[in-house]
Amino acid sequence: MTPYLVRRLTPLDSRLALAALYAGAIVAAVAAGGSMFALFGANPVTAYLSLIENAFFDLRGFGYTLVQATPLILVALGAIVAWRSGFMYLGFDGAMIVGSTTATAFALGAGPGLPLDMLPSTIVVALAVLVGAMAGALWSAIVAVLQVRTGGNTVLISLMTNYIAIVLVQFLVSGPMRAVGDQPQTSLIDRAFWLPIIIEGTRTHAGILIALVMAAVIFVLMEKSAVGYELVAAGLNQKAARYGGVDVGRRVVQAGLVAGALAGLAGAITILGVQHRLLDGLSQGAGFIGIVAALLGRLTVPGSVVASLLYSGLTVGADAMQRHTGLPSALVQVVQALIVLFVLAAEIARTHRIALRAPSAAKARA
Repeated sequence: MTPYLVRRLTPLDSRLALAALYAGAIVAAVAAGGSMFALFGANPVTAYLSLIENAFFDLRGFGYTLVQATPLILVALGAIVAWRSGFMYLGFDGAMIVGSTTATAFALGAGPGLPLDMLPSTIVVALAVLVGAMAGALWSAIVAVLQVRTGGNTVLISLMTNYIAIVLVQFLVSGPMRAVGDQPQTSLIDRAFWLPIIIEGTRTHAGILIALVMAAVIFVLMEKSAVGYELVAAGLNQKAARYGGVDVGRRVVQAGLVAGALAGLAGAITILGVQHRLLDGLSQGAGFIGIVAALLGRLTVPGSVVASLLYSGLTVGADAMQRHTGLPSALVQVVQALIVLFVLAAEIARTHRIALRAPSAAKARA
């Protein structure tokens, strides 16, 4: 009997079926990772318990999980808007960097004796976050306009803009914005302009609240509004959307603006809430990890938020696992990759089933 895939007449789309599929995929990925833990002589149960406890059940560790998840949530939201609208944008890292650079420049300009010194600290923080989002929006809008006007390859162009942003920051922190007598980085932003801590005893700042508010806004935009309907229609079939009266080019540019603004917001929050200065390598690949979180969440807002928290928790808990079991923390990256692969495999199981085919008579005689 030979196994083969058969397309289901009706895909498994009920909430219960989807929950079972993806929960099973995660459990299978965790089990596969645990088998590798055993190869290193460690107890997989002990390893995973230390990871989960530190990431989700320890106050300080959970606080850092929220900090790590904040930019991922915002980037994942941007990916939802862009990708569901047919704008296959991969420049979130660049938009984050541009947003963080602009927010840093604005906050540094509000220090004692500087042009914006007269502004209250709350206004400075709000404006720094806003200009960071605006810079990210303009950065991604360039790619969106090129796609609409010239039909250029969005994936390639947006990837290249990431490298432009990286080189730009390297130039700024090594030259015009470099702190005197310091490493390639800017001066520290005045403490009055840092995002406030919302959970005492942790590093959890107000950025997570901004991310959750934006998640609610994007959910309403994409699921409950006429604009969201047109964005999704443009992403599903541009010809049909045009026939229905949708201005596809306009909606693609709008999707680019929103996606870039969310990534720029993530960069500004990272500066004001975590780093407090601009330096090279700021995003640490959050732009791409956020896309992974969006895909794990099936390009839905609730799913992407949960996936961002899960991915961040695995990263934070890796250090505790290493301390308690002696396992290399890089194994957690393997588990993260396995989760992505198994969830993608679960998507195949949603639309196909395995059937068994008996060998033909000719093959049997042979």
